[in-house]
This record gives sequence, C-alpha cells and structure tokens, in this order.
Amino acid sequence: MAYNVIKISRVGPATDLVDPLILPLTFFDLVWLKDIPTNRIIFYKLTESSPDSFYSVILPKLERSLSLVLAHFLPLSGHLKWNPQDPKPHIVILPQDTVSLTVAETDADFSHVSGKGLRHQPELRALAPELLVSSDSPSILALKITLFPKQGFCIGITIHHAALDGNTVVKFIKSWAHFCKYGTMPQDLQLPMLLDRTVINLPAELESKIFQLSQYNANERTLKLSPTKEIDEDVVRITLELTQENVKKLVERAKSGSTRSDLHLSTFVVTYAYVLTCMVKARGVDEDQPVPFTYVADFRERLDPPVPVTYFGNCALPINFSGDKAKTFLGQDGFVNGVKILGDSVRALSLGGAESIWELYEEGLKKMEQGIQKLSVAGSNKFGIYGSDFGWGRPVSTENISNSLNLLFSMSERRDETGGVEIGICLKKCGMDVFISVFQNGL
Repeated sequence: MAYNVIKISRVGPATDLVDPLILPLTFFDLVWLKDIPTNRIIFYKLTESSPDSFYSVILPKLERSLSLVLAHFLPLSGHLKWNPQDPKPHIVILPQDTVSLTVAETDADFSHVSGKGLRHQPELRALAPELLVSSDSPSILALKITLFPKQGFCIGITIHHAALDGNTVVKFIKSWAHFCKYGTMPQDLQLPMLLDRTVINLPAELESKIFQLSQYNANERTLKLSPTKEIDEDVVRITLELTQENVKKLVERAKSGSTRSDLHLSTFVVTYAYVLTCMVKARGVDEDQPVPFTYVADFRERLDPPVPVTYFGNCALPINFSGDKAKTFLGQDGFVNGVKILGDSVRALSLGGAESIWELYEEGLKKMEQGIQKLSVAGSNKFGIYGSDFGWGRPVSTENISNSLNLLFSMSERRDETGGVEIGICLKKCGMDVFISVFQNGL
C-alpha cells in the first residue's frame, strides 16, 4: 500500500496574541518529561464524497475549525524550552507559533485498517505524524489527516506527554469536532482552558525532588526526543471487546470468588485485572517470576482543593506494581487477586493526601527494574472519545497506537454500547494468537 503526502501546512490559533506566553511545568508535567509521545488515530467513514469535495469542502472546514479551537488551547501551538538559567523546562507560545498539519492519501483498505481485527502495527503507525524538534525544542502537537479516497479519512494526533494528559487531549479533540460541526463554541466543554498553574496544590519541593532522580538529571538539560523505534513486521494489533454483560459477569465472578464485601469493582478495575491475568497466562512465565504492571491515576478530584475541570495540563500519575509473582495471577484465584490488588490501590489514592503523592511515585520507580517489560494501560473508558463528531458522523473506530517499549494496551468505551469496553492490544503475532485464545476462553 502507498502513502503519499499531499501537503504540509501550518495552522495557527485564531487569536491576537502579542507577547510570548510562558507556562512553567508542574510536578505532574515533569513526571512525563522523558515519556515517548502519545499517538492516537481516529477513523471516519466517508463513502459518498469524492476526493474533489474532500479537498474543496471538508479539508478547509477542518483547517478553519482547528484554528478556532487552538485559540482556546493555546499551548498546543507552542513548544517546550529549557533555558540554561531555568531550574526546569517550560512551555513557550510565541505569537507566530503554529501546528504542523500533514495531509496525505493512501490506497489502503479503509475497512481493514479501521476495523477491529488483526492489523500490522506499521500500517497504523504510518497514519501518525512525528513531532517537530527545532534546536532541542520539541513541539507539543502534530496532526496528520489521511484520505482513503471514496472510503473515509482519519486524523492522526501526536502529543508531547509533558504538556498534557489524556483527559485534556480528548477535550481538545471533542472541542475541535464541535467547532467543525457547528461553528460555535461547545458550551458543555467549558472553554477556554485554564492555564493557571497555581491550581495544582502540591508542595513546591516535589519538583526539585524529580531532578534528584537519575532519569531526570537537571544537569542534562536536553529535551531531545528519543528516535522512533522501528516496529517489527510481525507486530500486530487487535481491538477486543467486553460487552456490558461481560463486565457484569466479571464483577459477579470477583464477588463470588472473594470473602470480602468491600471490593472496589469499577469497570476499569475488573477490565484491567482481566487483561492482566490473561497476559500472564498467555506469556507462560515461571510462576515465581515477578509481574510488573502500572496504571495511570487522575488526581484532579483527589487534590485539595480539587483541580478545575477546565485545567490545561497533566494531572495524572503512574502507579507501579512489581512485588507480585506470576502465580498470584494464575489458577482459579488469579483474576480475583488482580481485582483486589488494583481495587485496593485505587481506593487508597482517594484516602491519601498530597503528601502521599511523592511516596507513591518514588516507591513505584524503585519497584521497576530497568529493561523489564511491564504491562501498562493508556486511555480510559470514561473519556467519551466516540463523542467526537466533526459533522460526518461519529468515529468508526479509534486507536491509541503509542509505540511503547512496554506491553501497552488501551482502554476506551465501546462505540455502540454504554457500559462496555474496547481493549486495543499490540503483540507479536505468535503471542497474540495465544492471548486471544486465553481472553476469549476466559469469558
């Protein structure tokens, strides 16, 4: 299949910004400073429009609405900068700053690439743009719109994680879609975004502690992005689903398998616990081998005072586990054990105050051995990503295709059912076959 770049344009925010805007990074931003950029692809079916109408009507509408929404998400047009005299990096937005938008065409089969079945990861990776890096100063956002003539199009989004988390990314996508469809500001999403860093109420010393860690050496003031890792041709991706009925049965399985009456049985917890136990079984590791895994916790409502819903930035922290051995997740009790471990962790987050955040983060780092793959999750079943209708219908599908060195799976709500979950997972073909079998048989 061929991918042809038609043009690369620069889209600036529709604003009268005169002076540079400088935003310091907070503790929650710095946590993600060394993380790889995140990539999401959103697919839209469009069979009745010709390529001519796409370029004359649809693309200009997407570009105009992008300019409008960027005025409410100004940092997305900026870049990260770390000056020699500054103790930490910050986001800089200049009046002339723009976002890179690549427009491309492909002869690929839209139904296959946007479907939920097995697809080669490199096929999807080609649909996501690279972040621009100039003078060791990476951009925050890059976009790529790819047309599948007479089939549909997709929007590829690449984000620097140090600037914003998944919650903010999805709010940007849904706001852009609303501007494109209606030409007006979306009232329910409450714009513009709040840029005030003082709403993150954490002890100031937490930021300096970050740079005492080996991976955040303040003397190495580089913001260069790691080169994109080549993806093996045998790496495939699939989207599996848990229906609302599946989720209910997993909840009942956890209740009946435990003597505890206080289990935290959210959809997120039972879904993650199920994927975790399936992965351990599918990989066939030694039962005494430690199983490292992690999830990302949102602290917006856990800080005092709570962070406003309109806040632009990160307010999420990775929570790491590694002390549990494979045998914990094997056998009849494996799934219930996973639910207990994850559920107790989620509940404890709401009980601890701001002073416990550093302990959580530092302990998690100590537990993670370098070079050991861990299972991690991206996205959430609460973001409502399928609500992003640009005027040509809801997305057919959406994929988080971040090229993680770990075993990364993504989680979102099901497109056509309330209460269900979509699980995107990427593995080598031989391992994927085993995982799918274990996943389906377990239900």
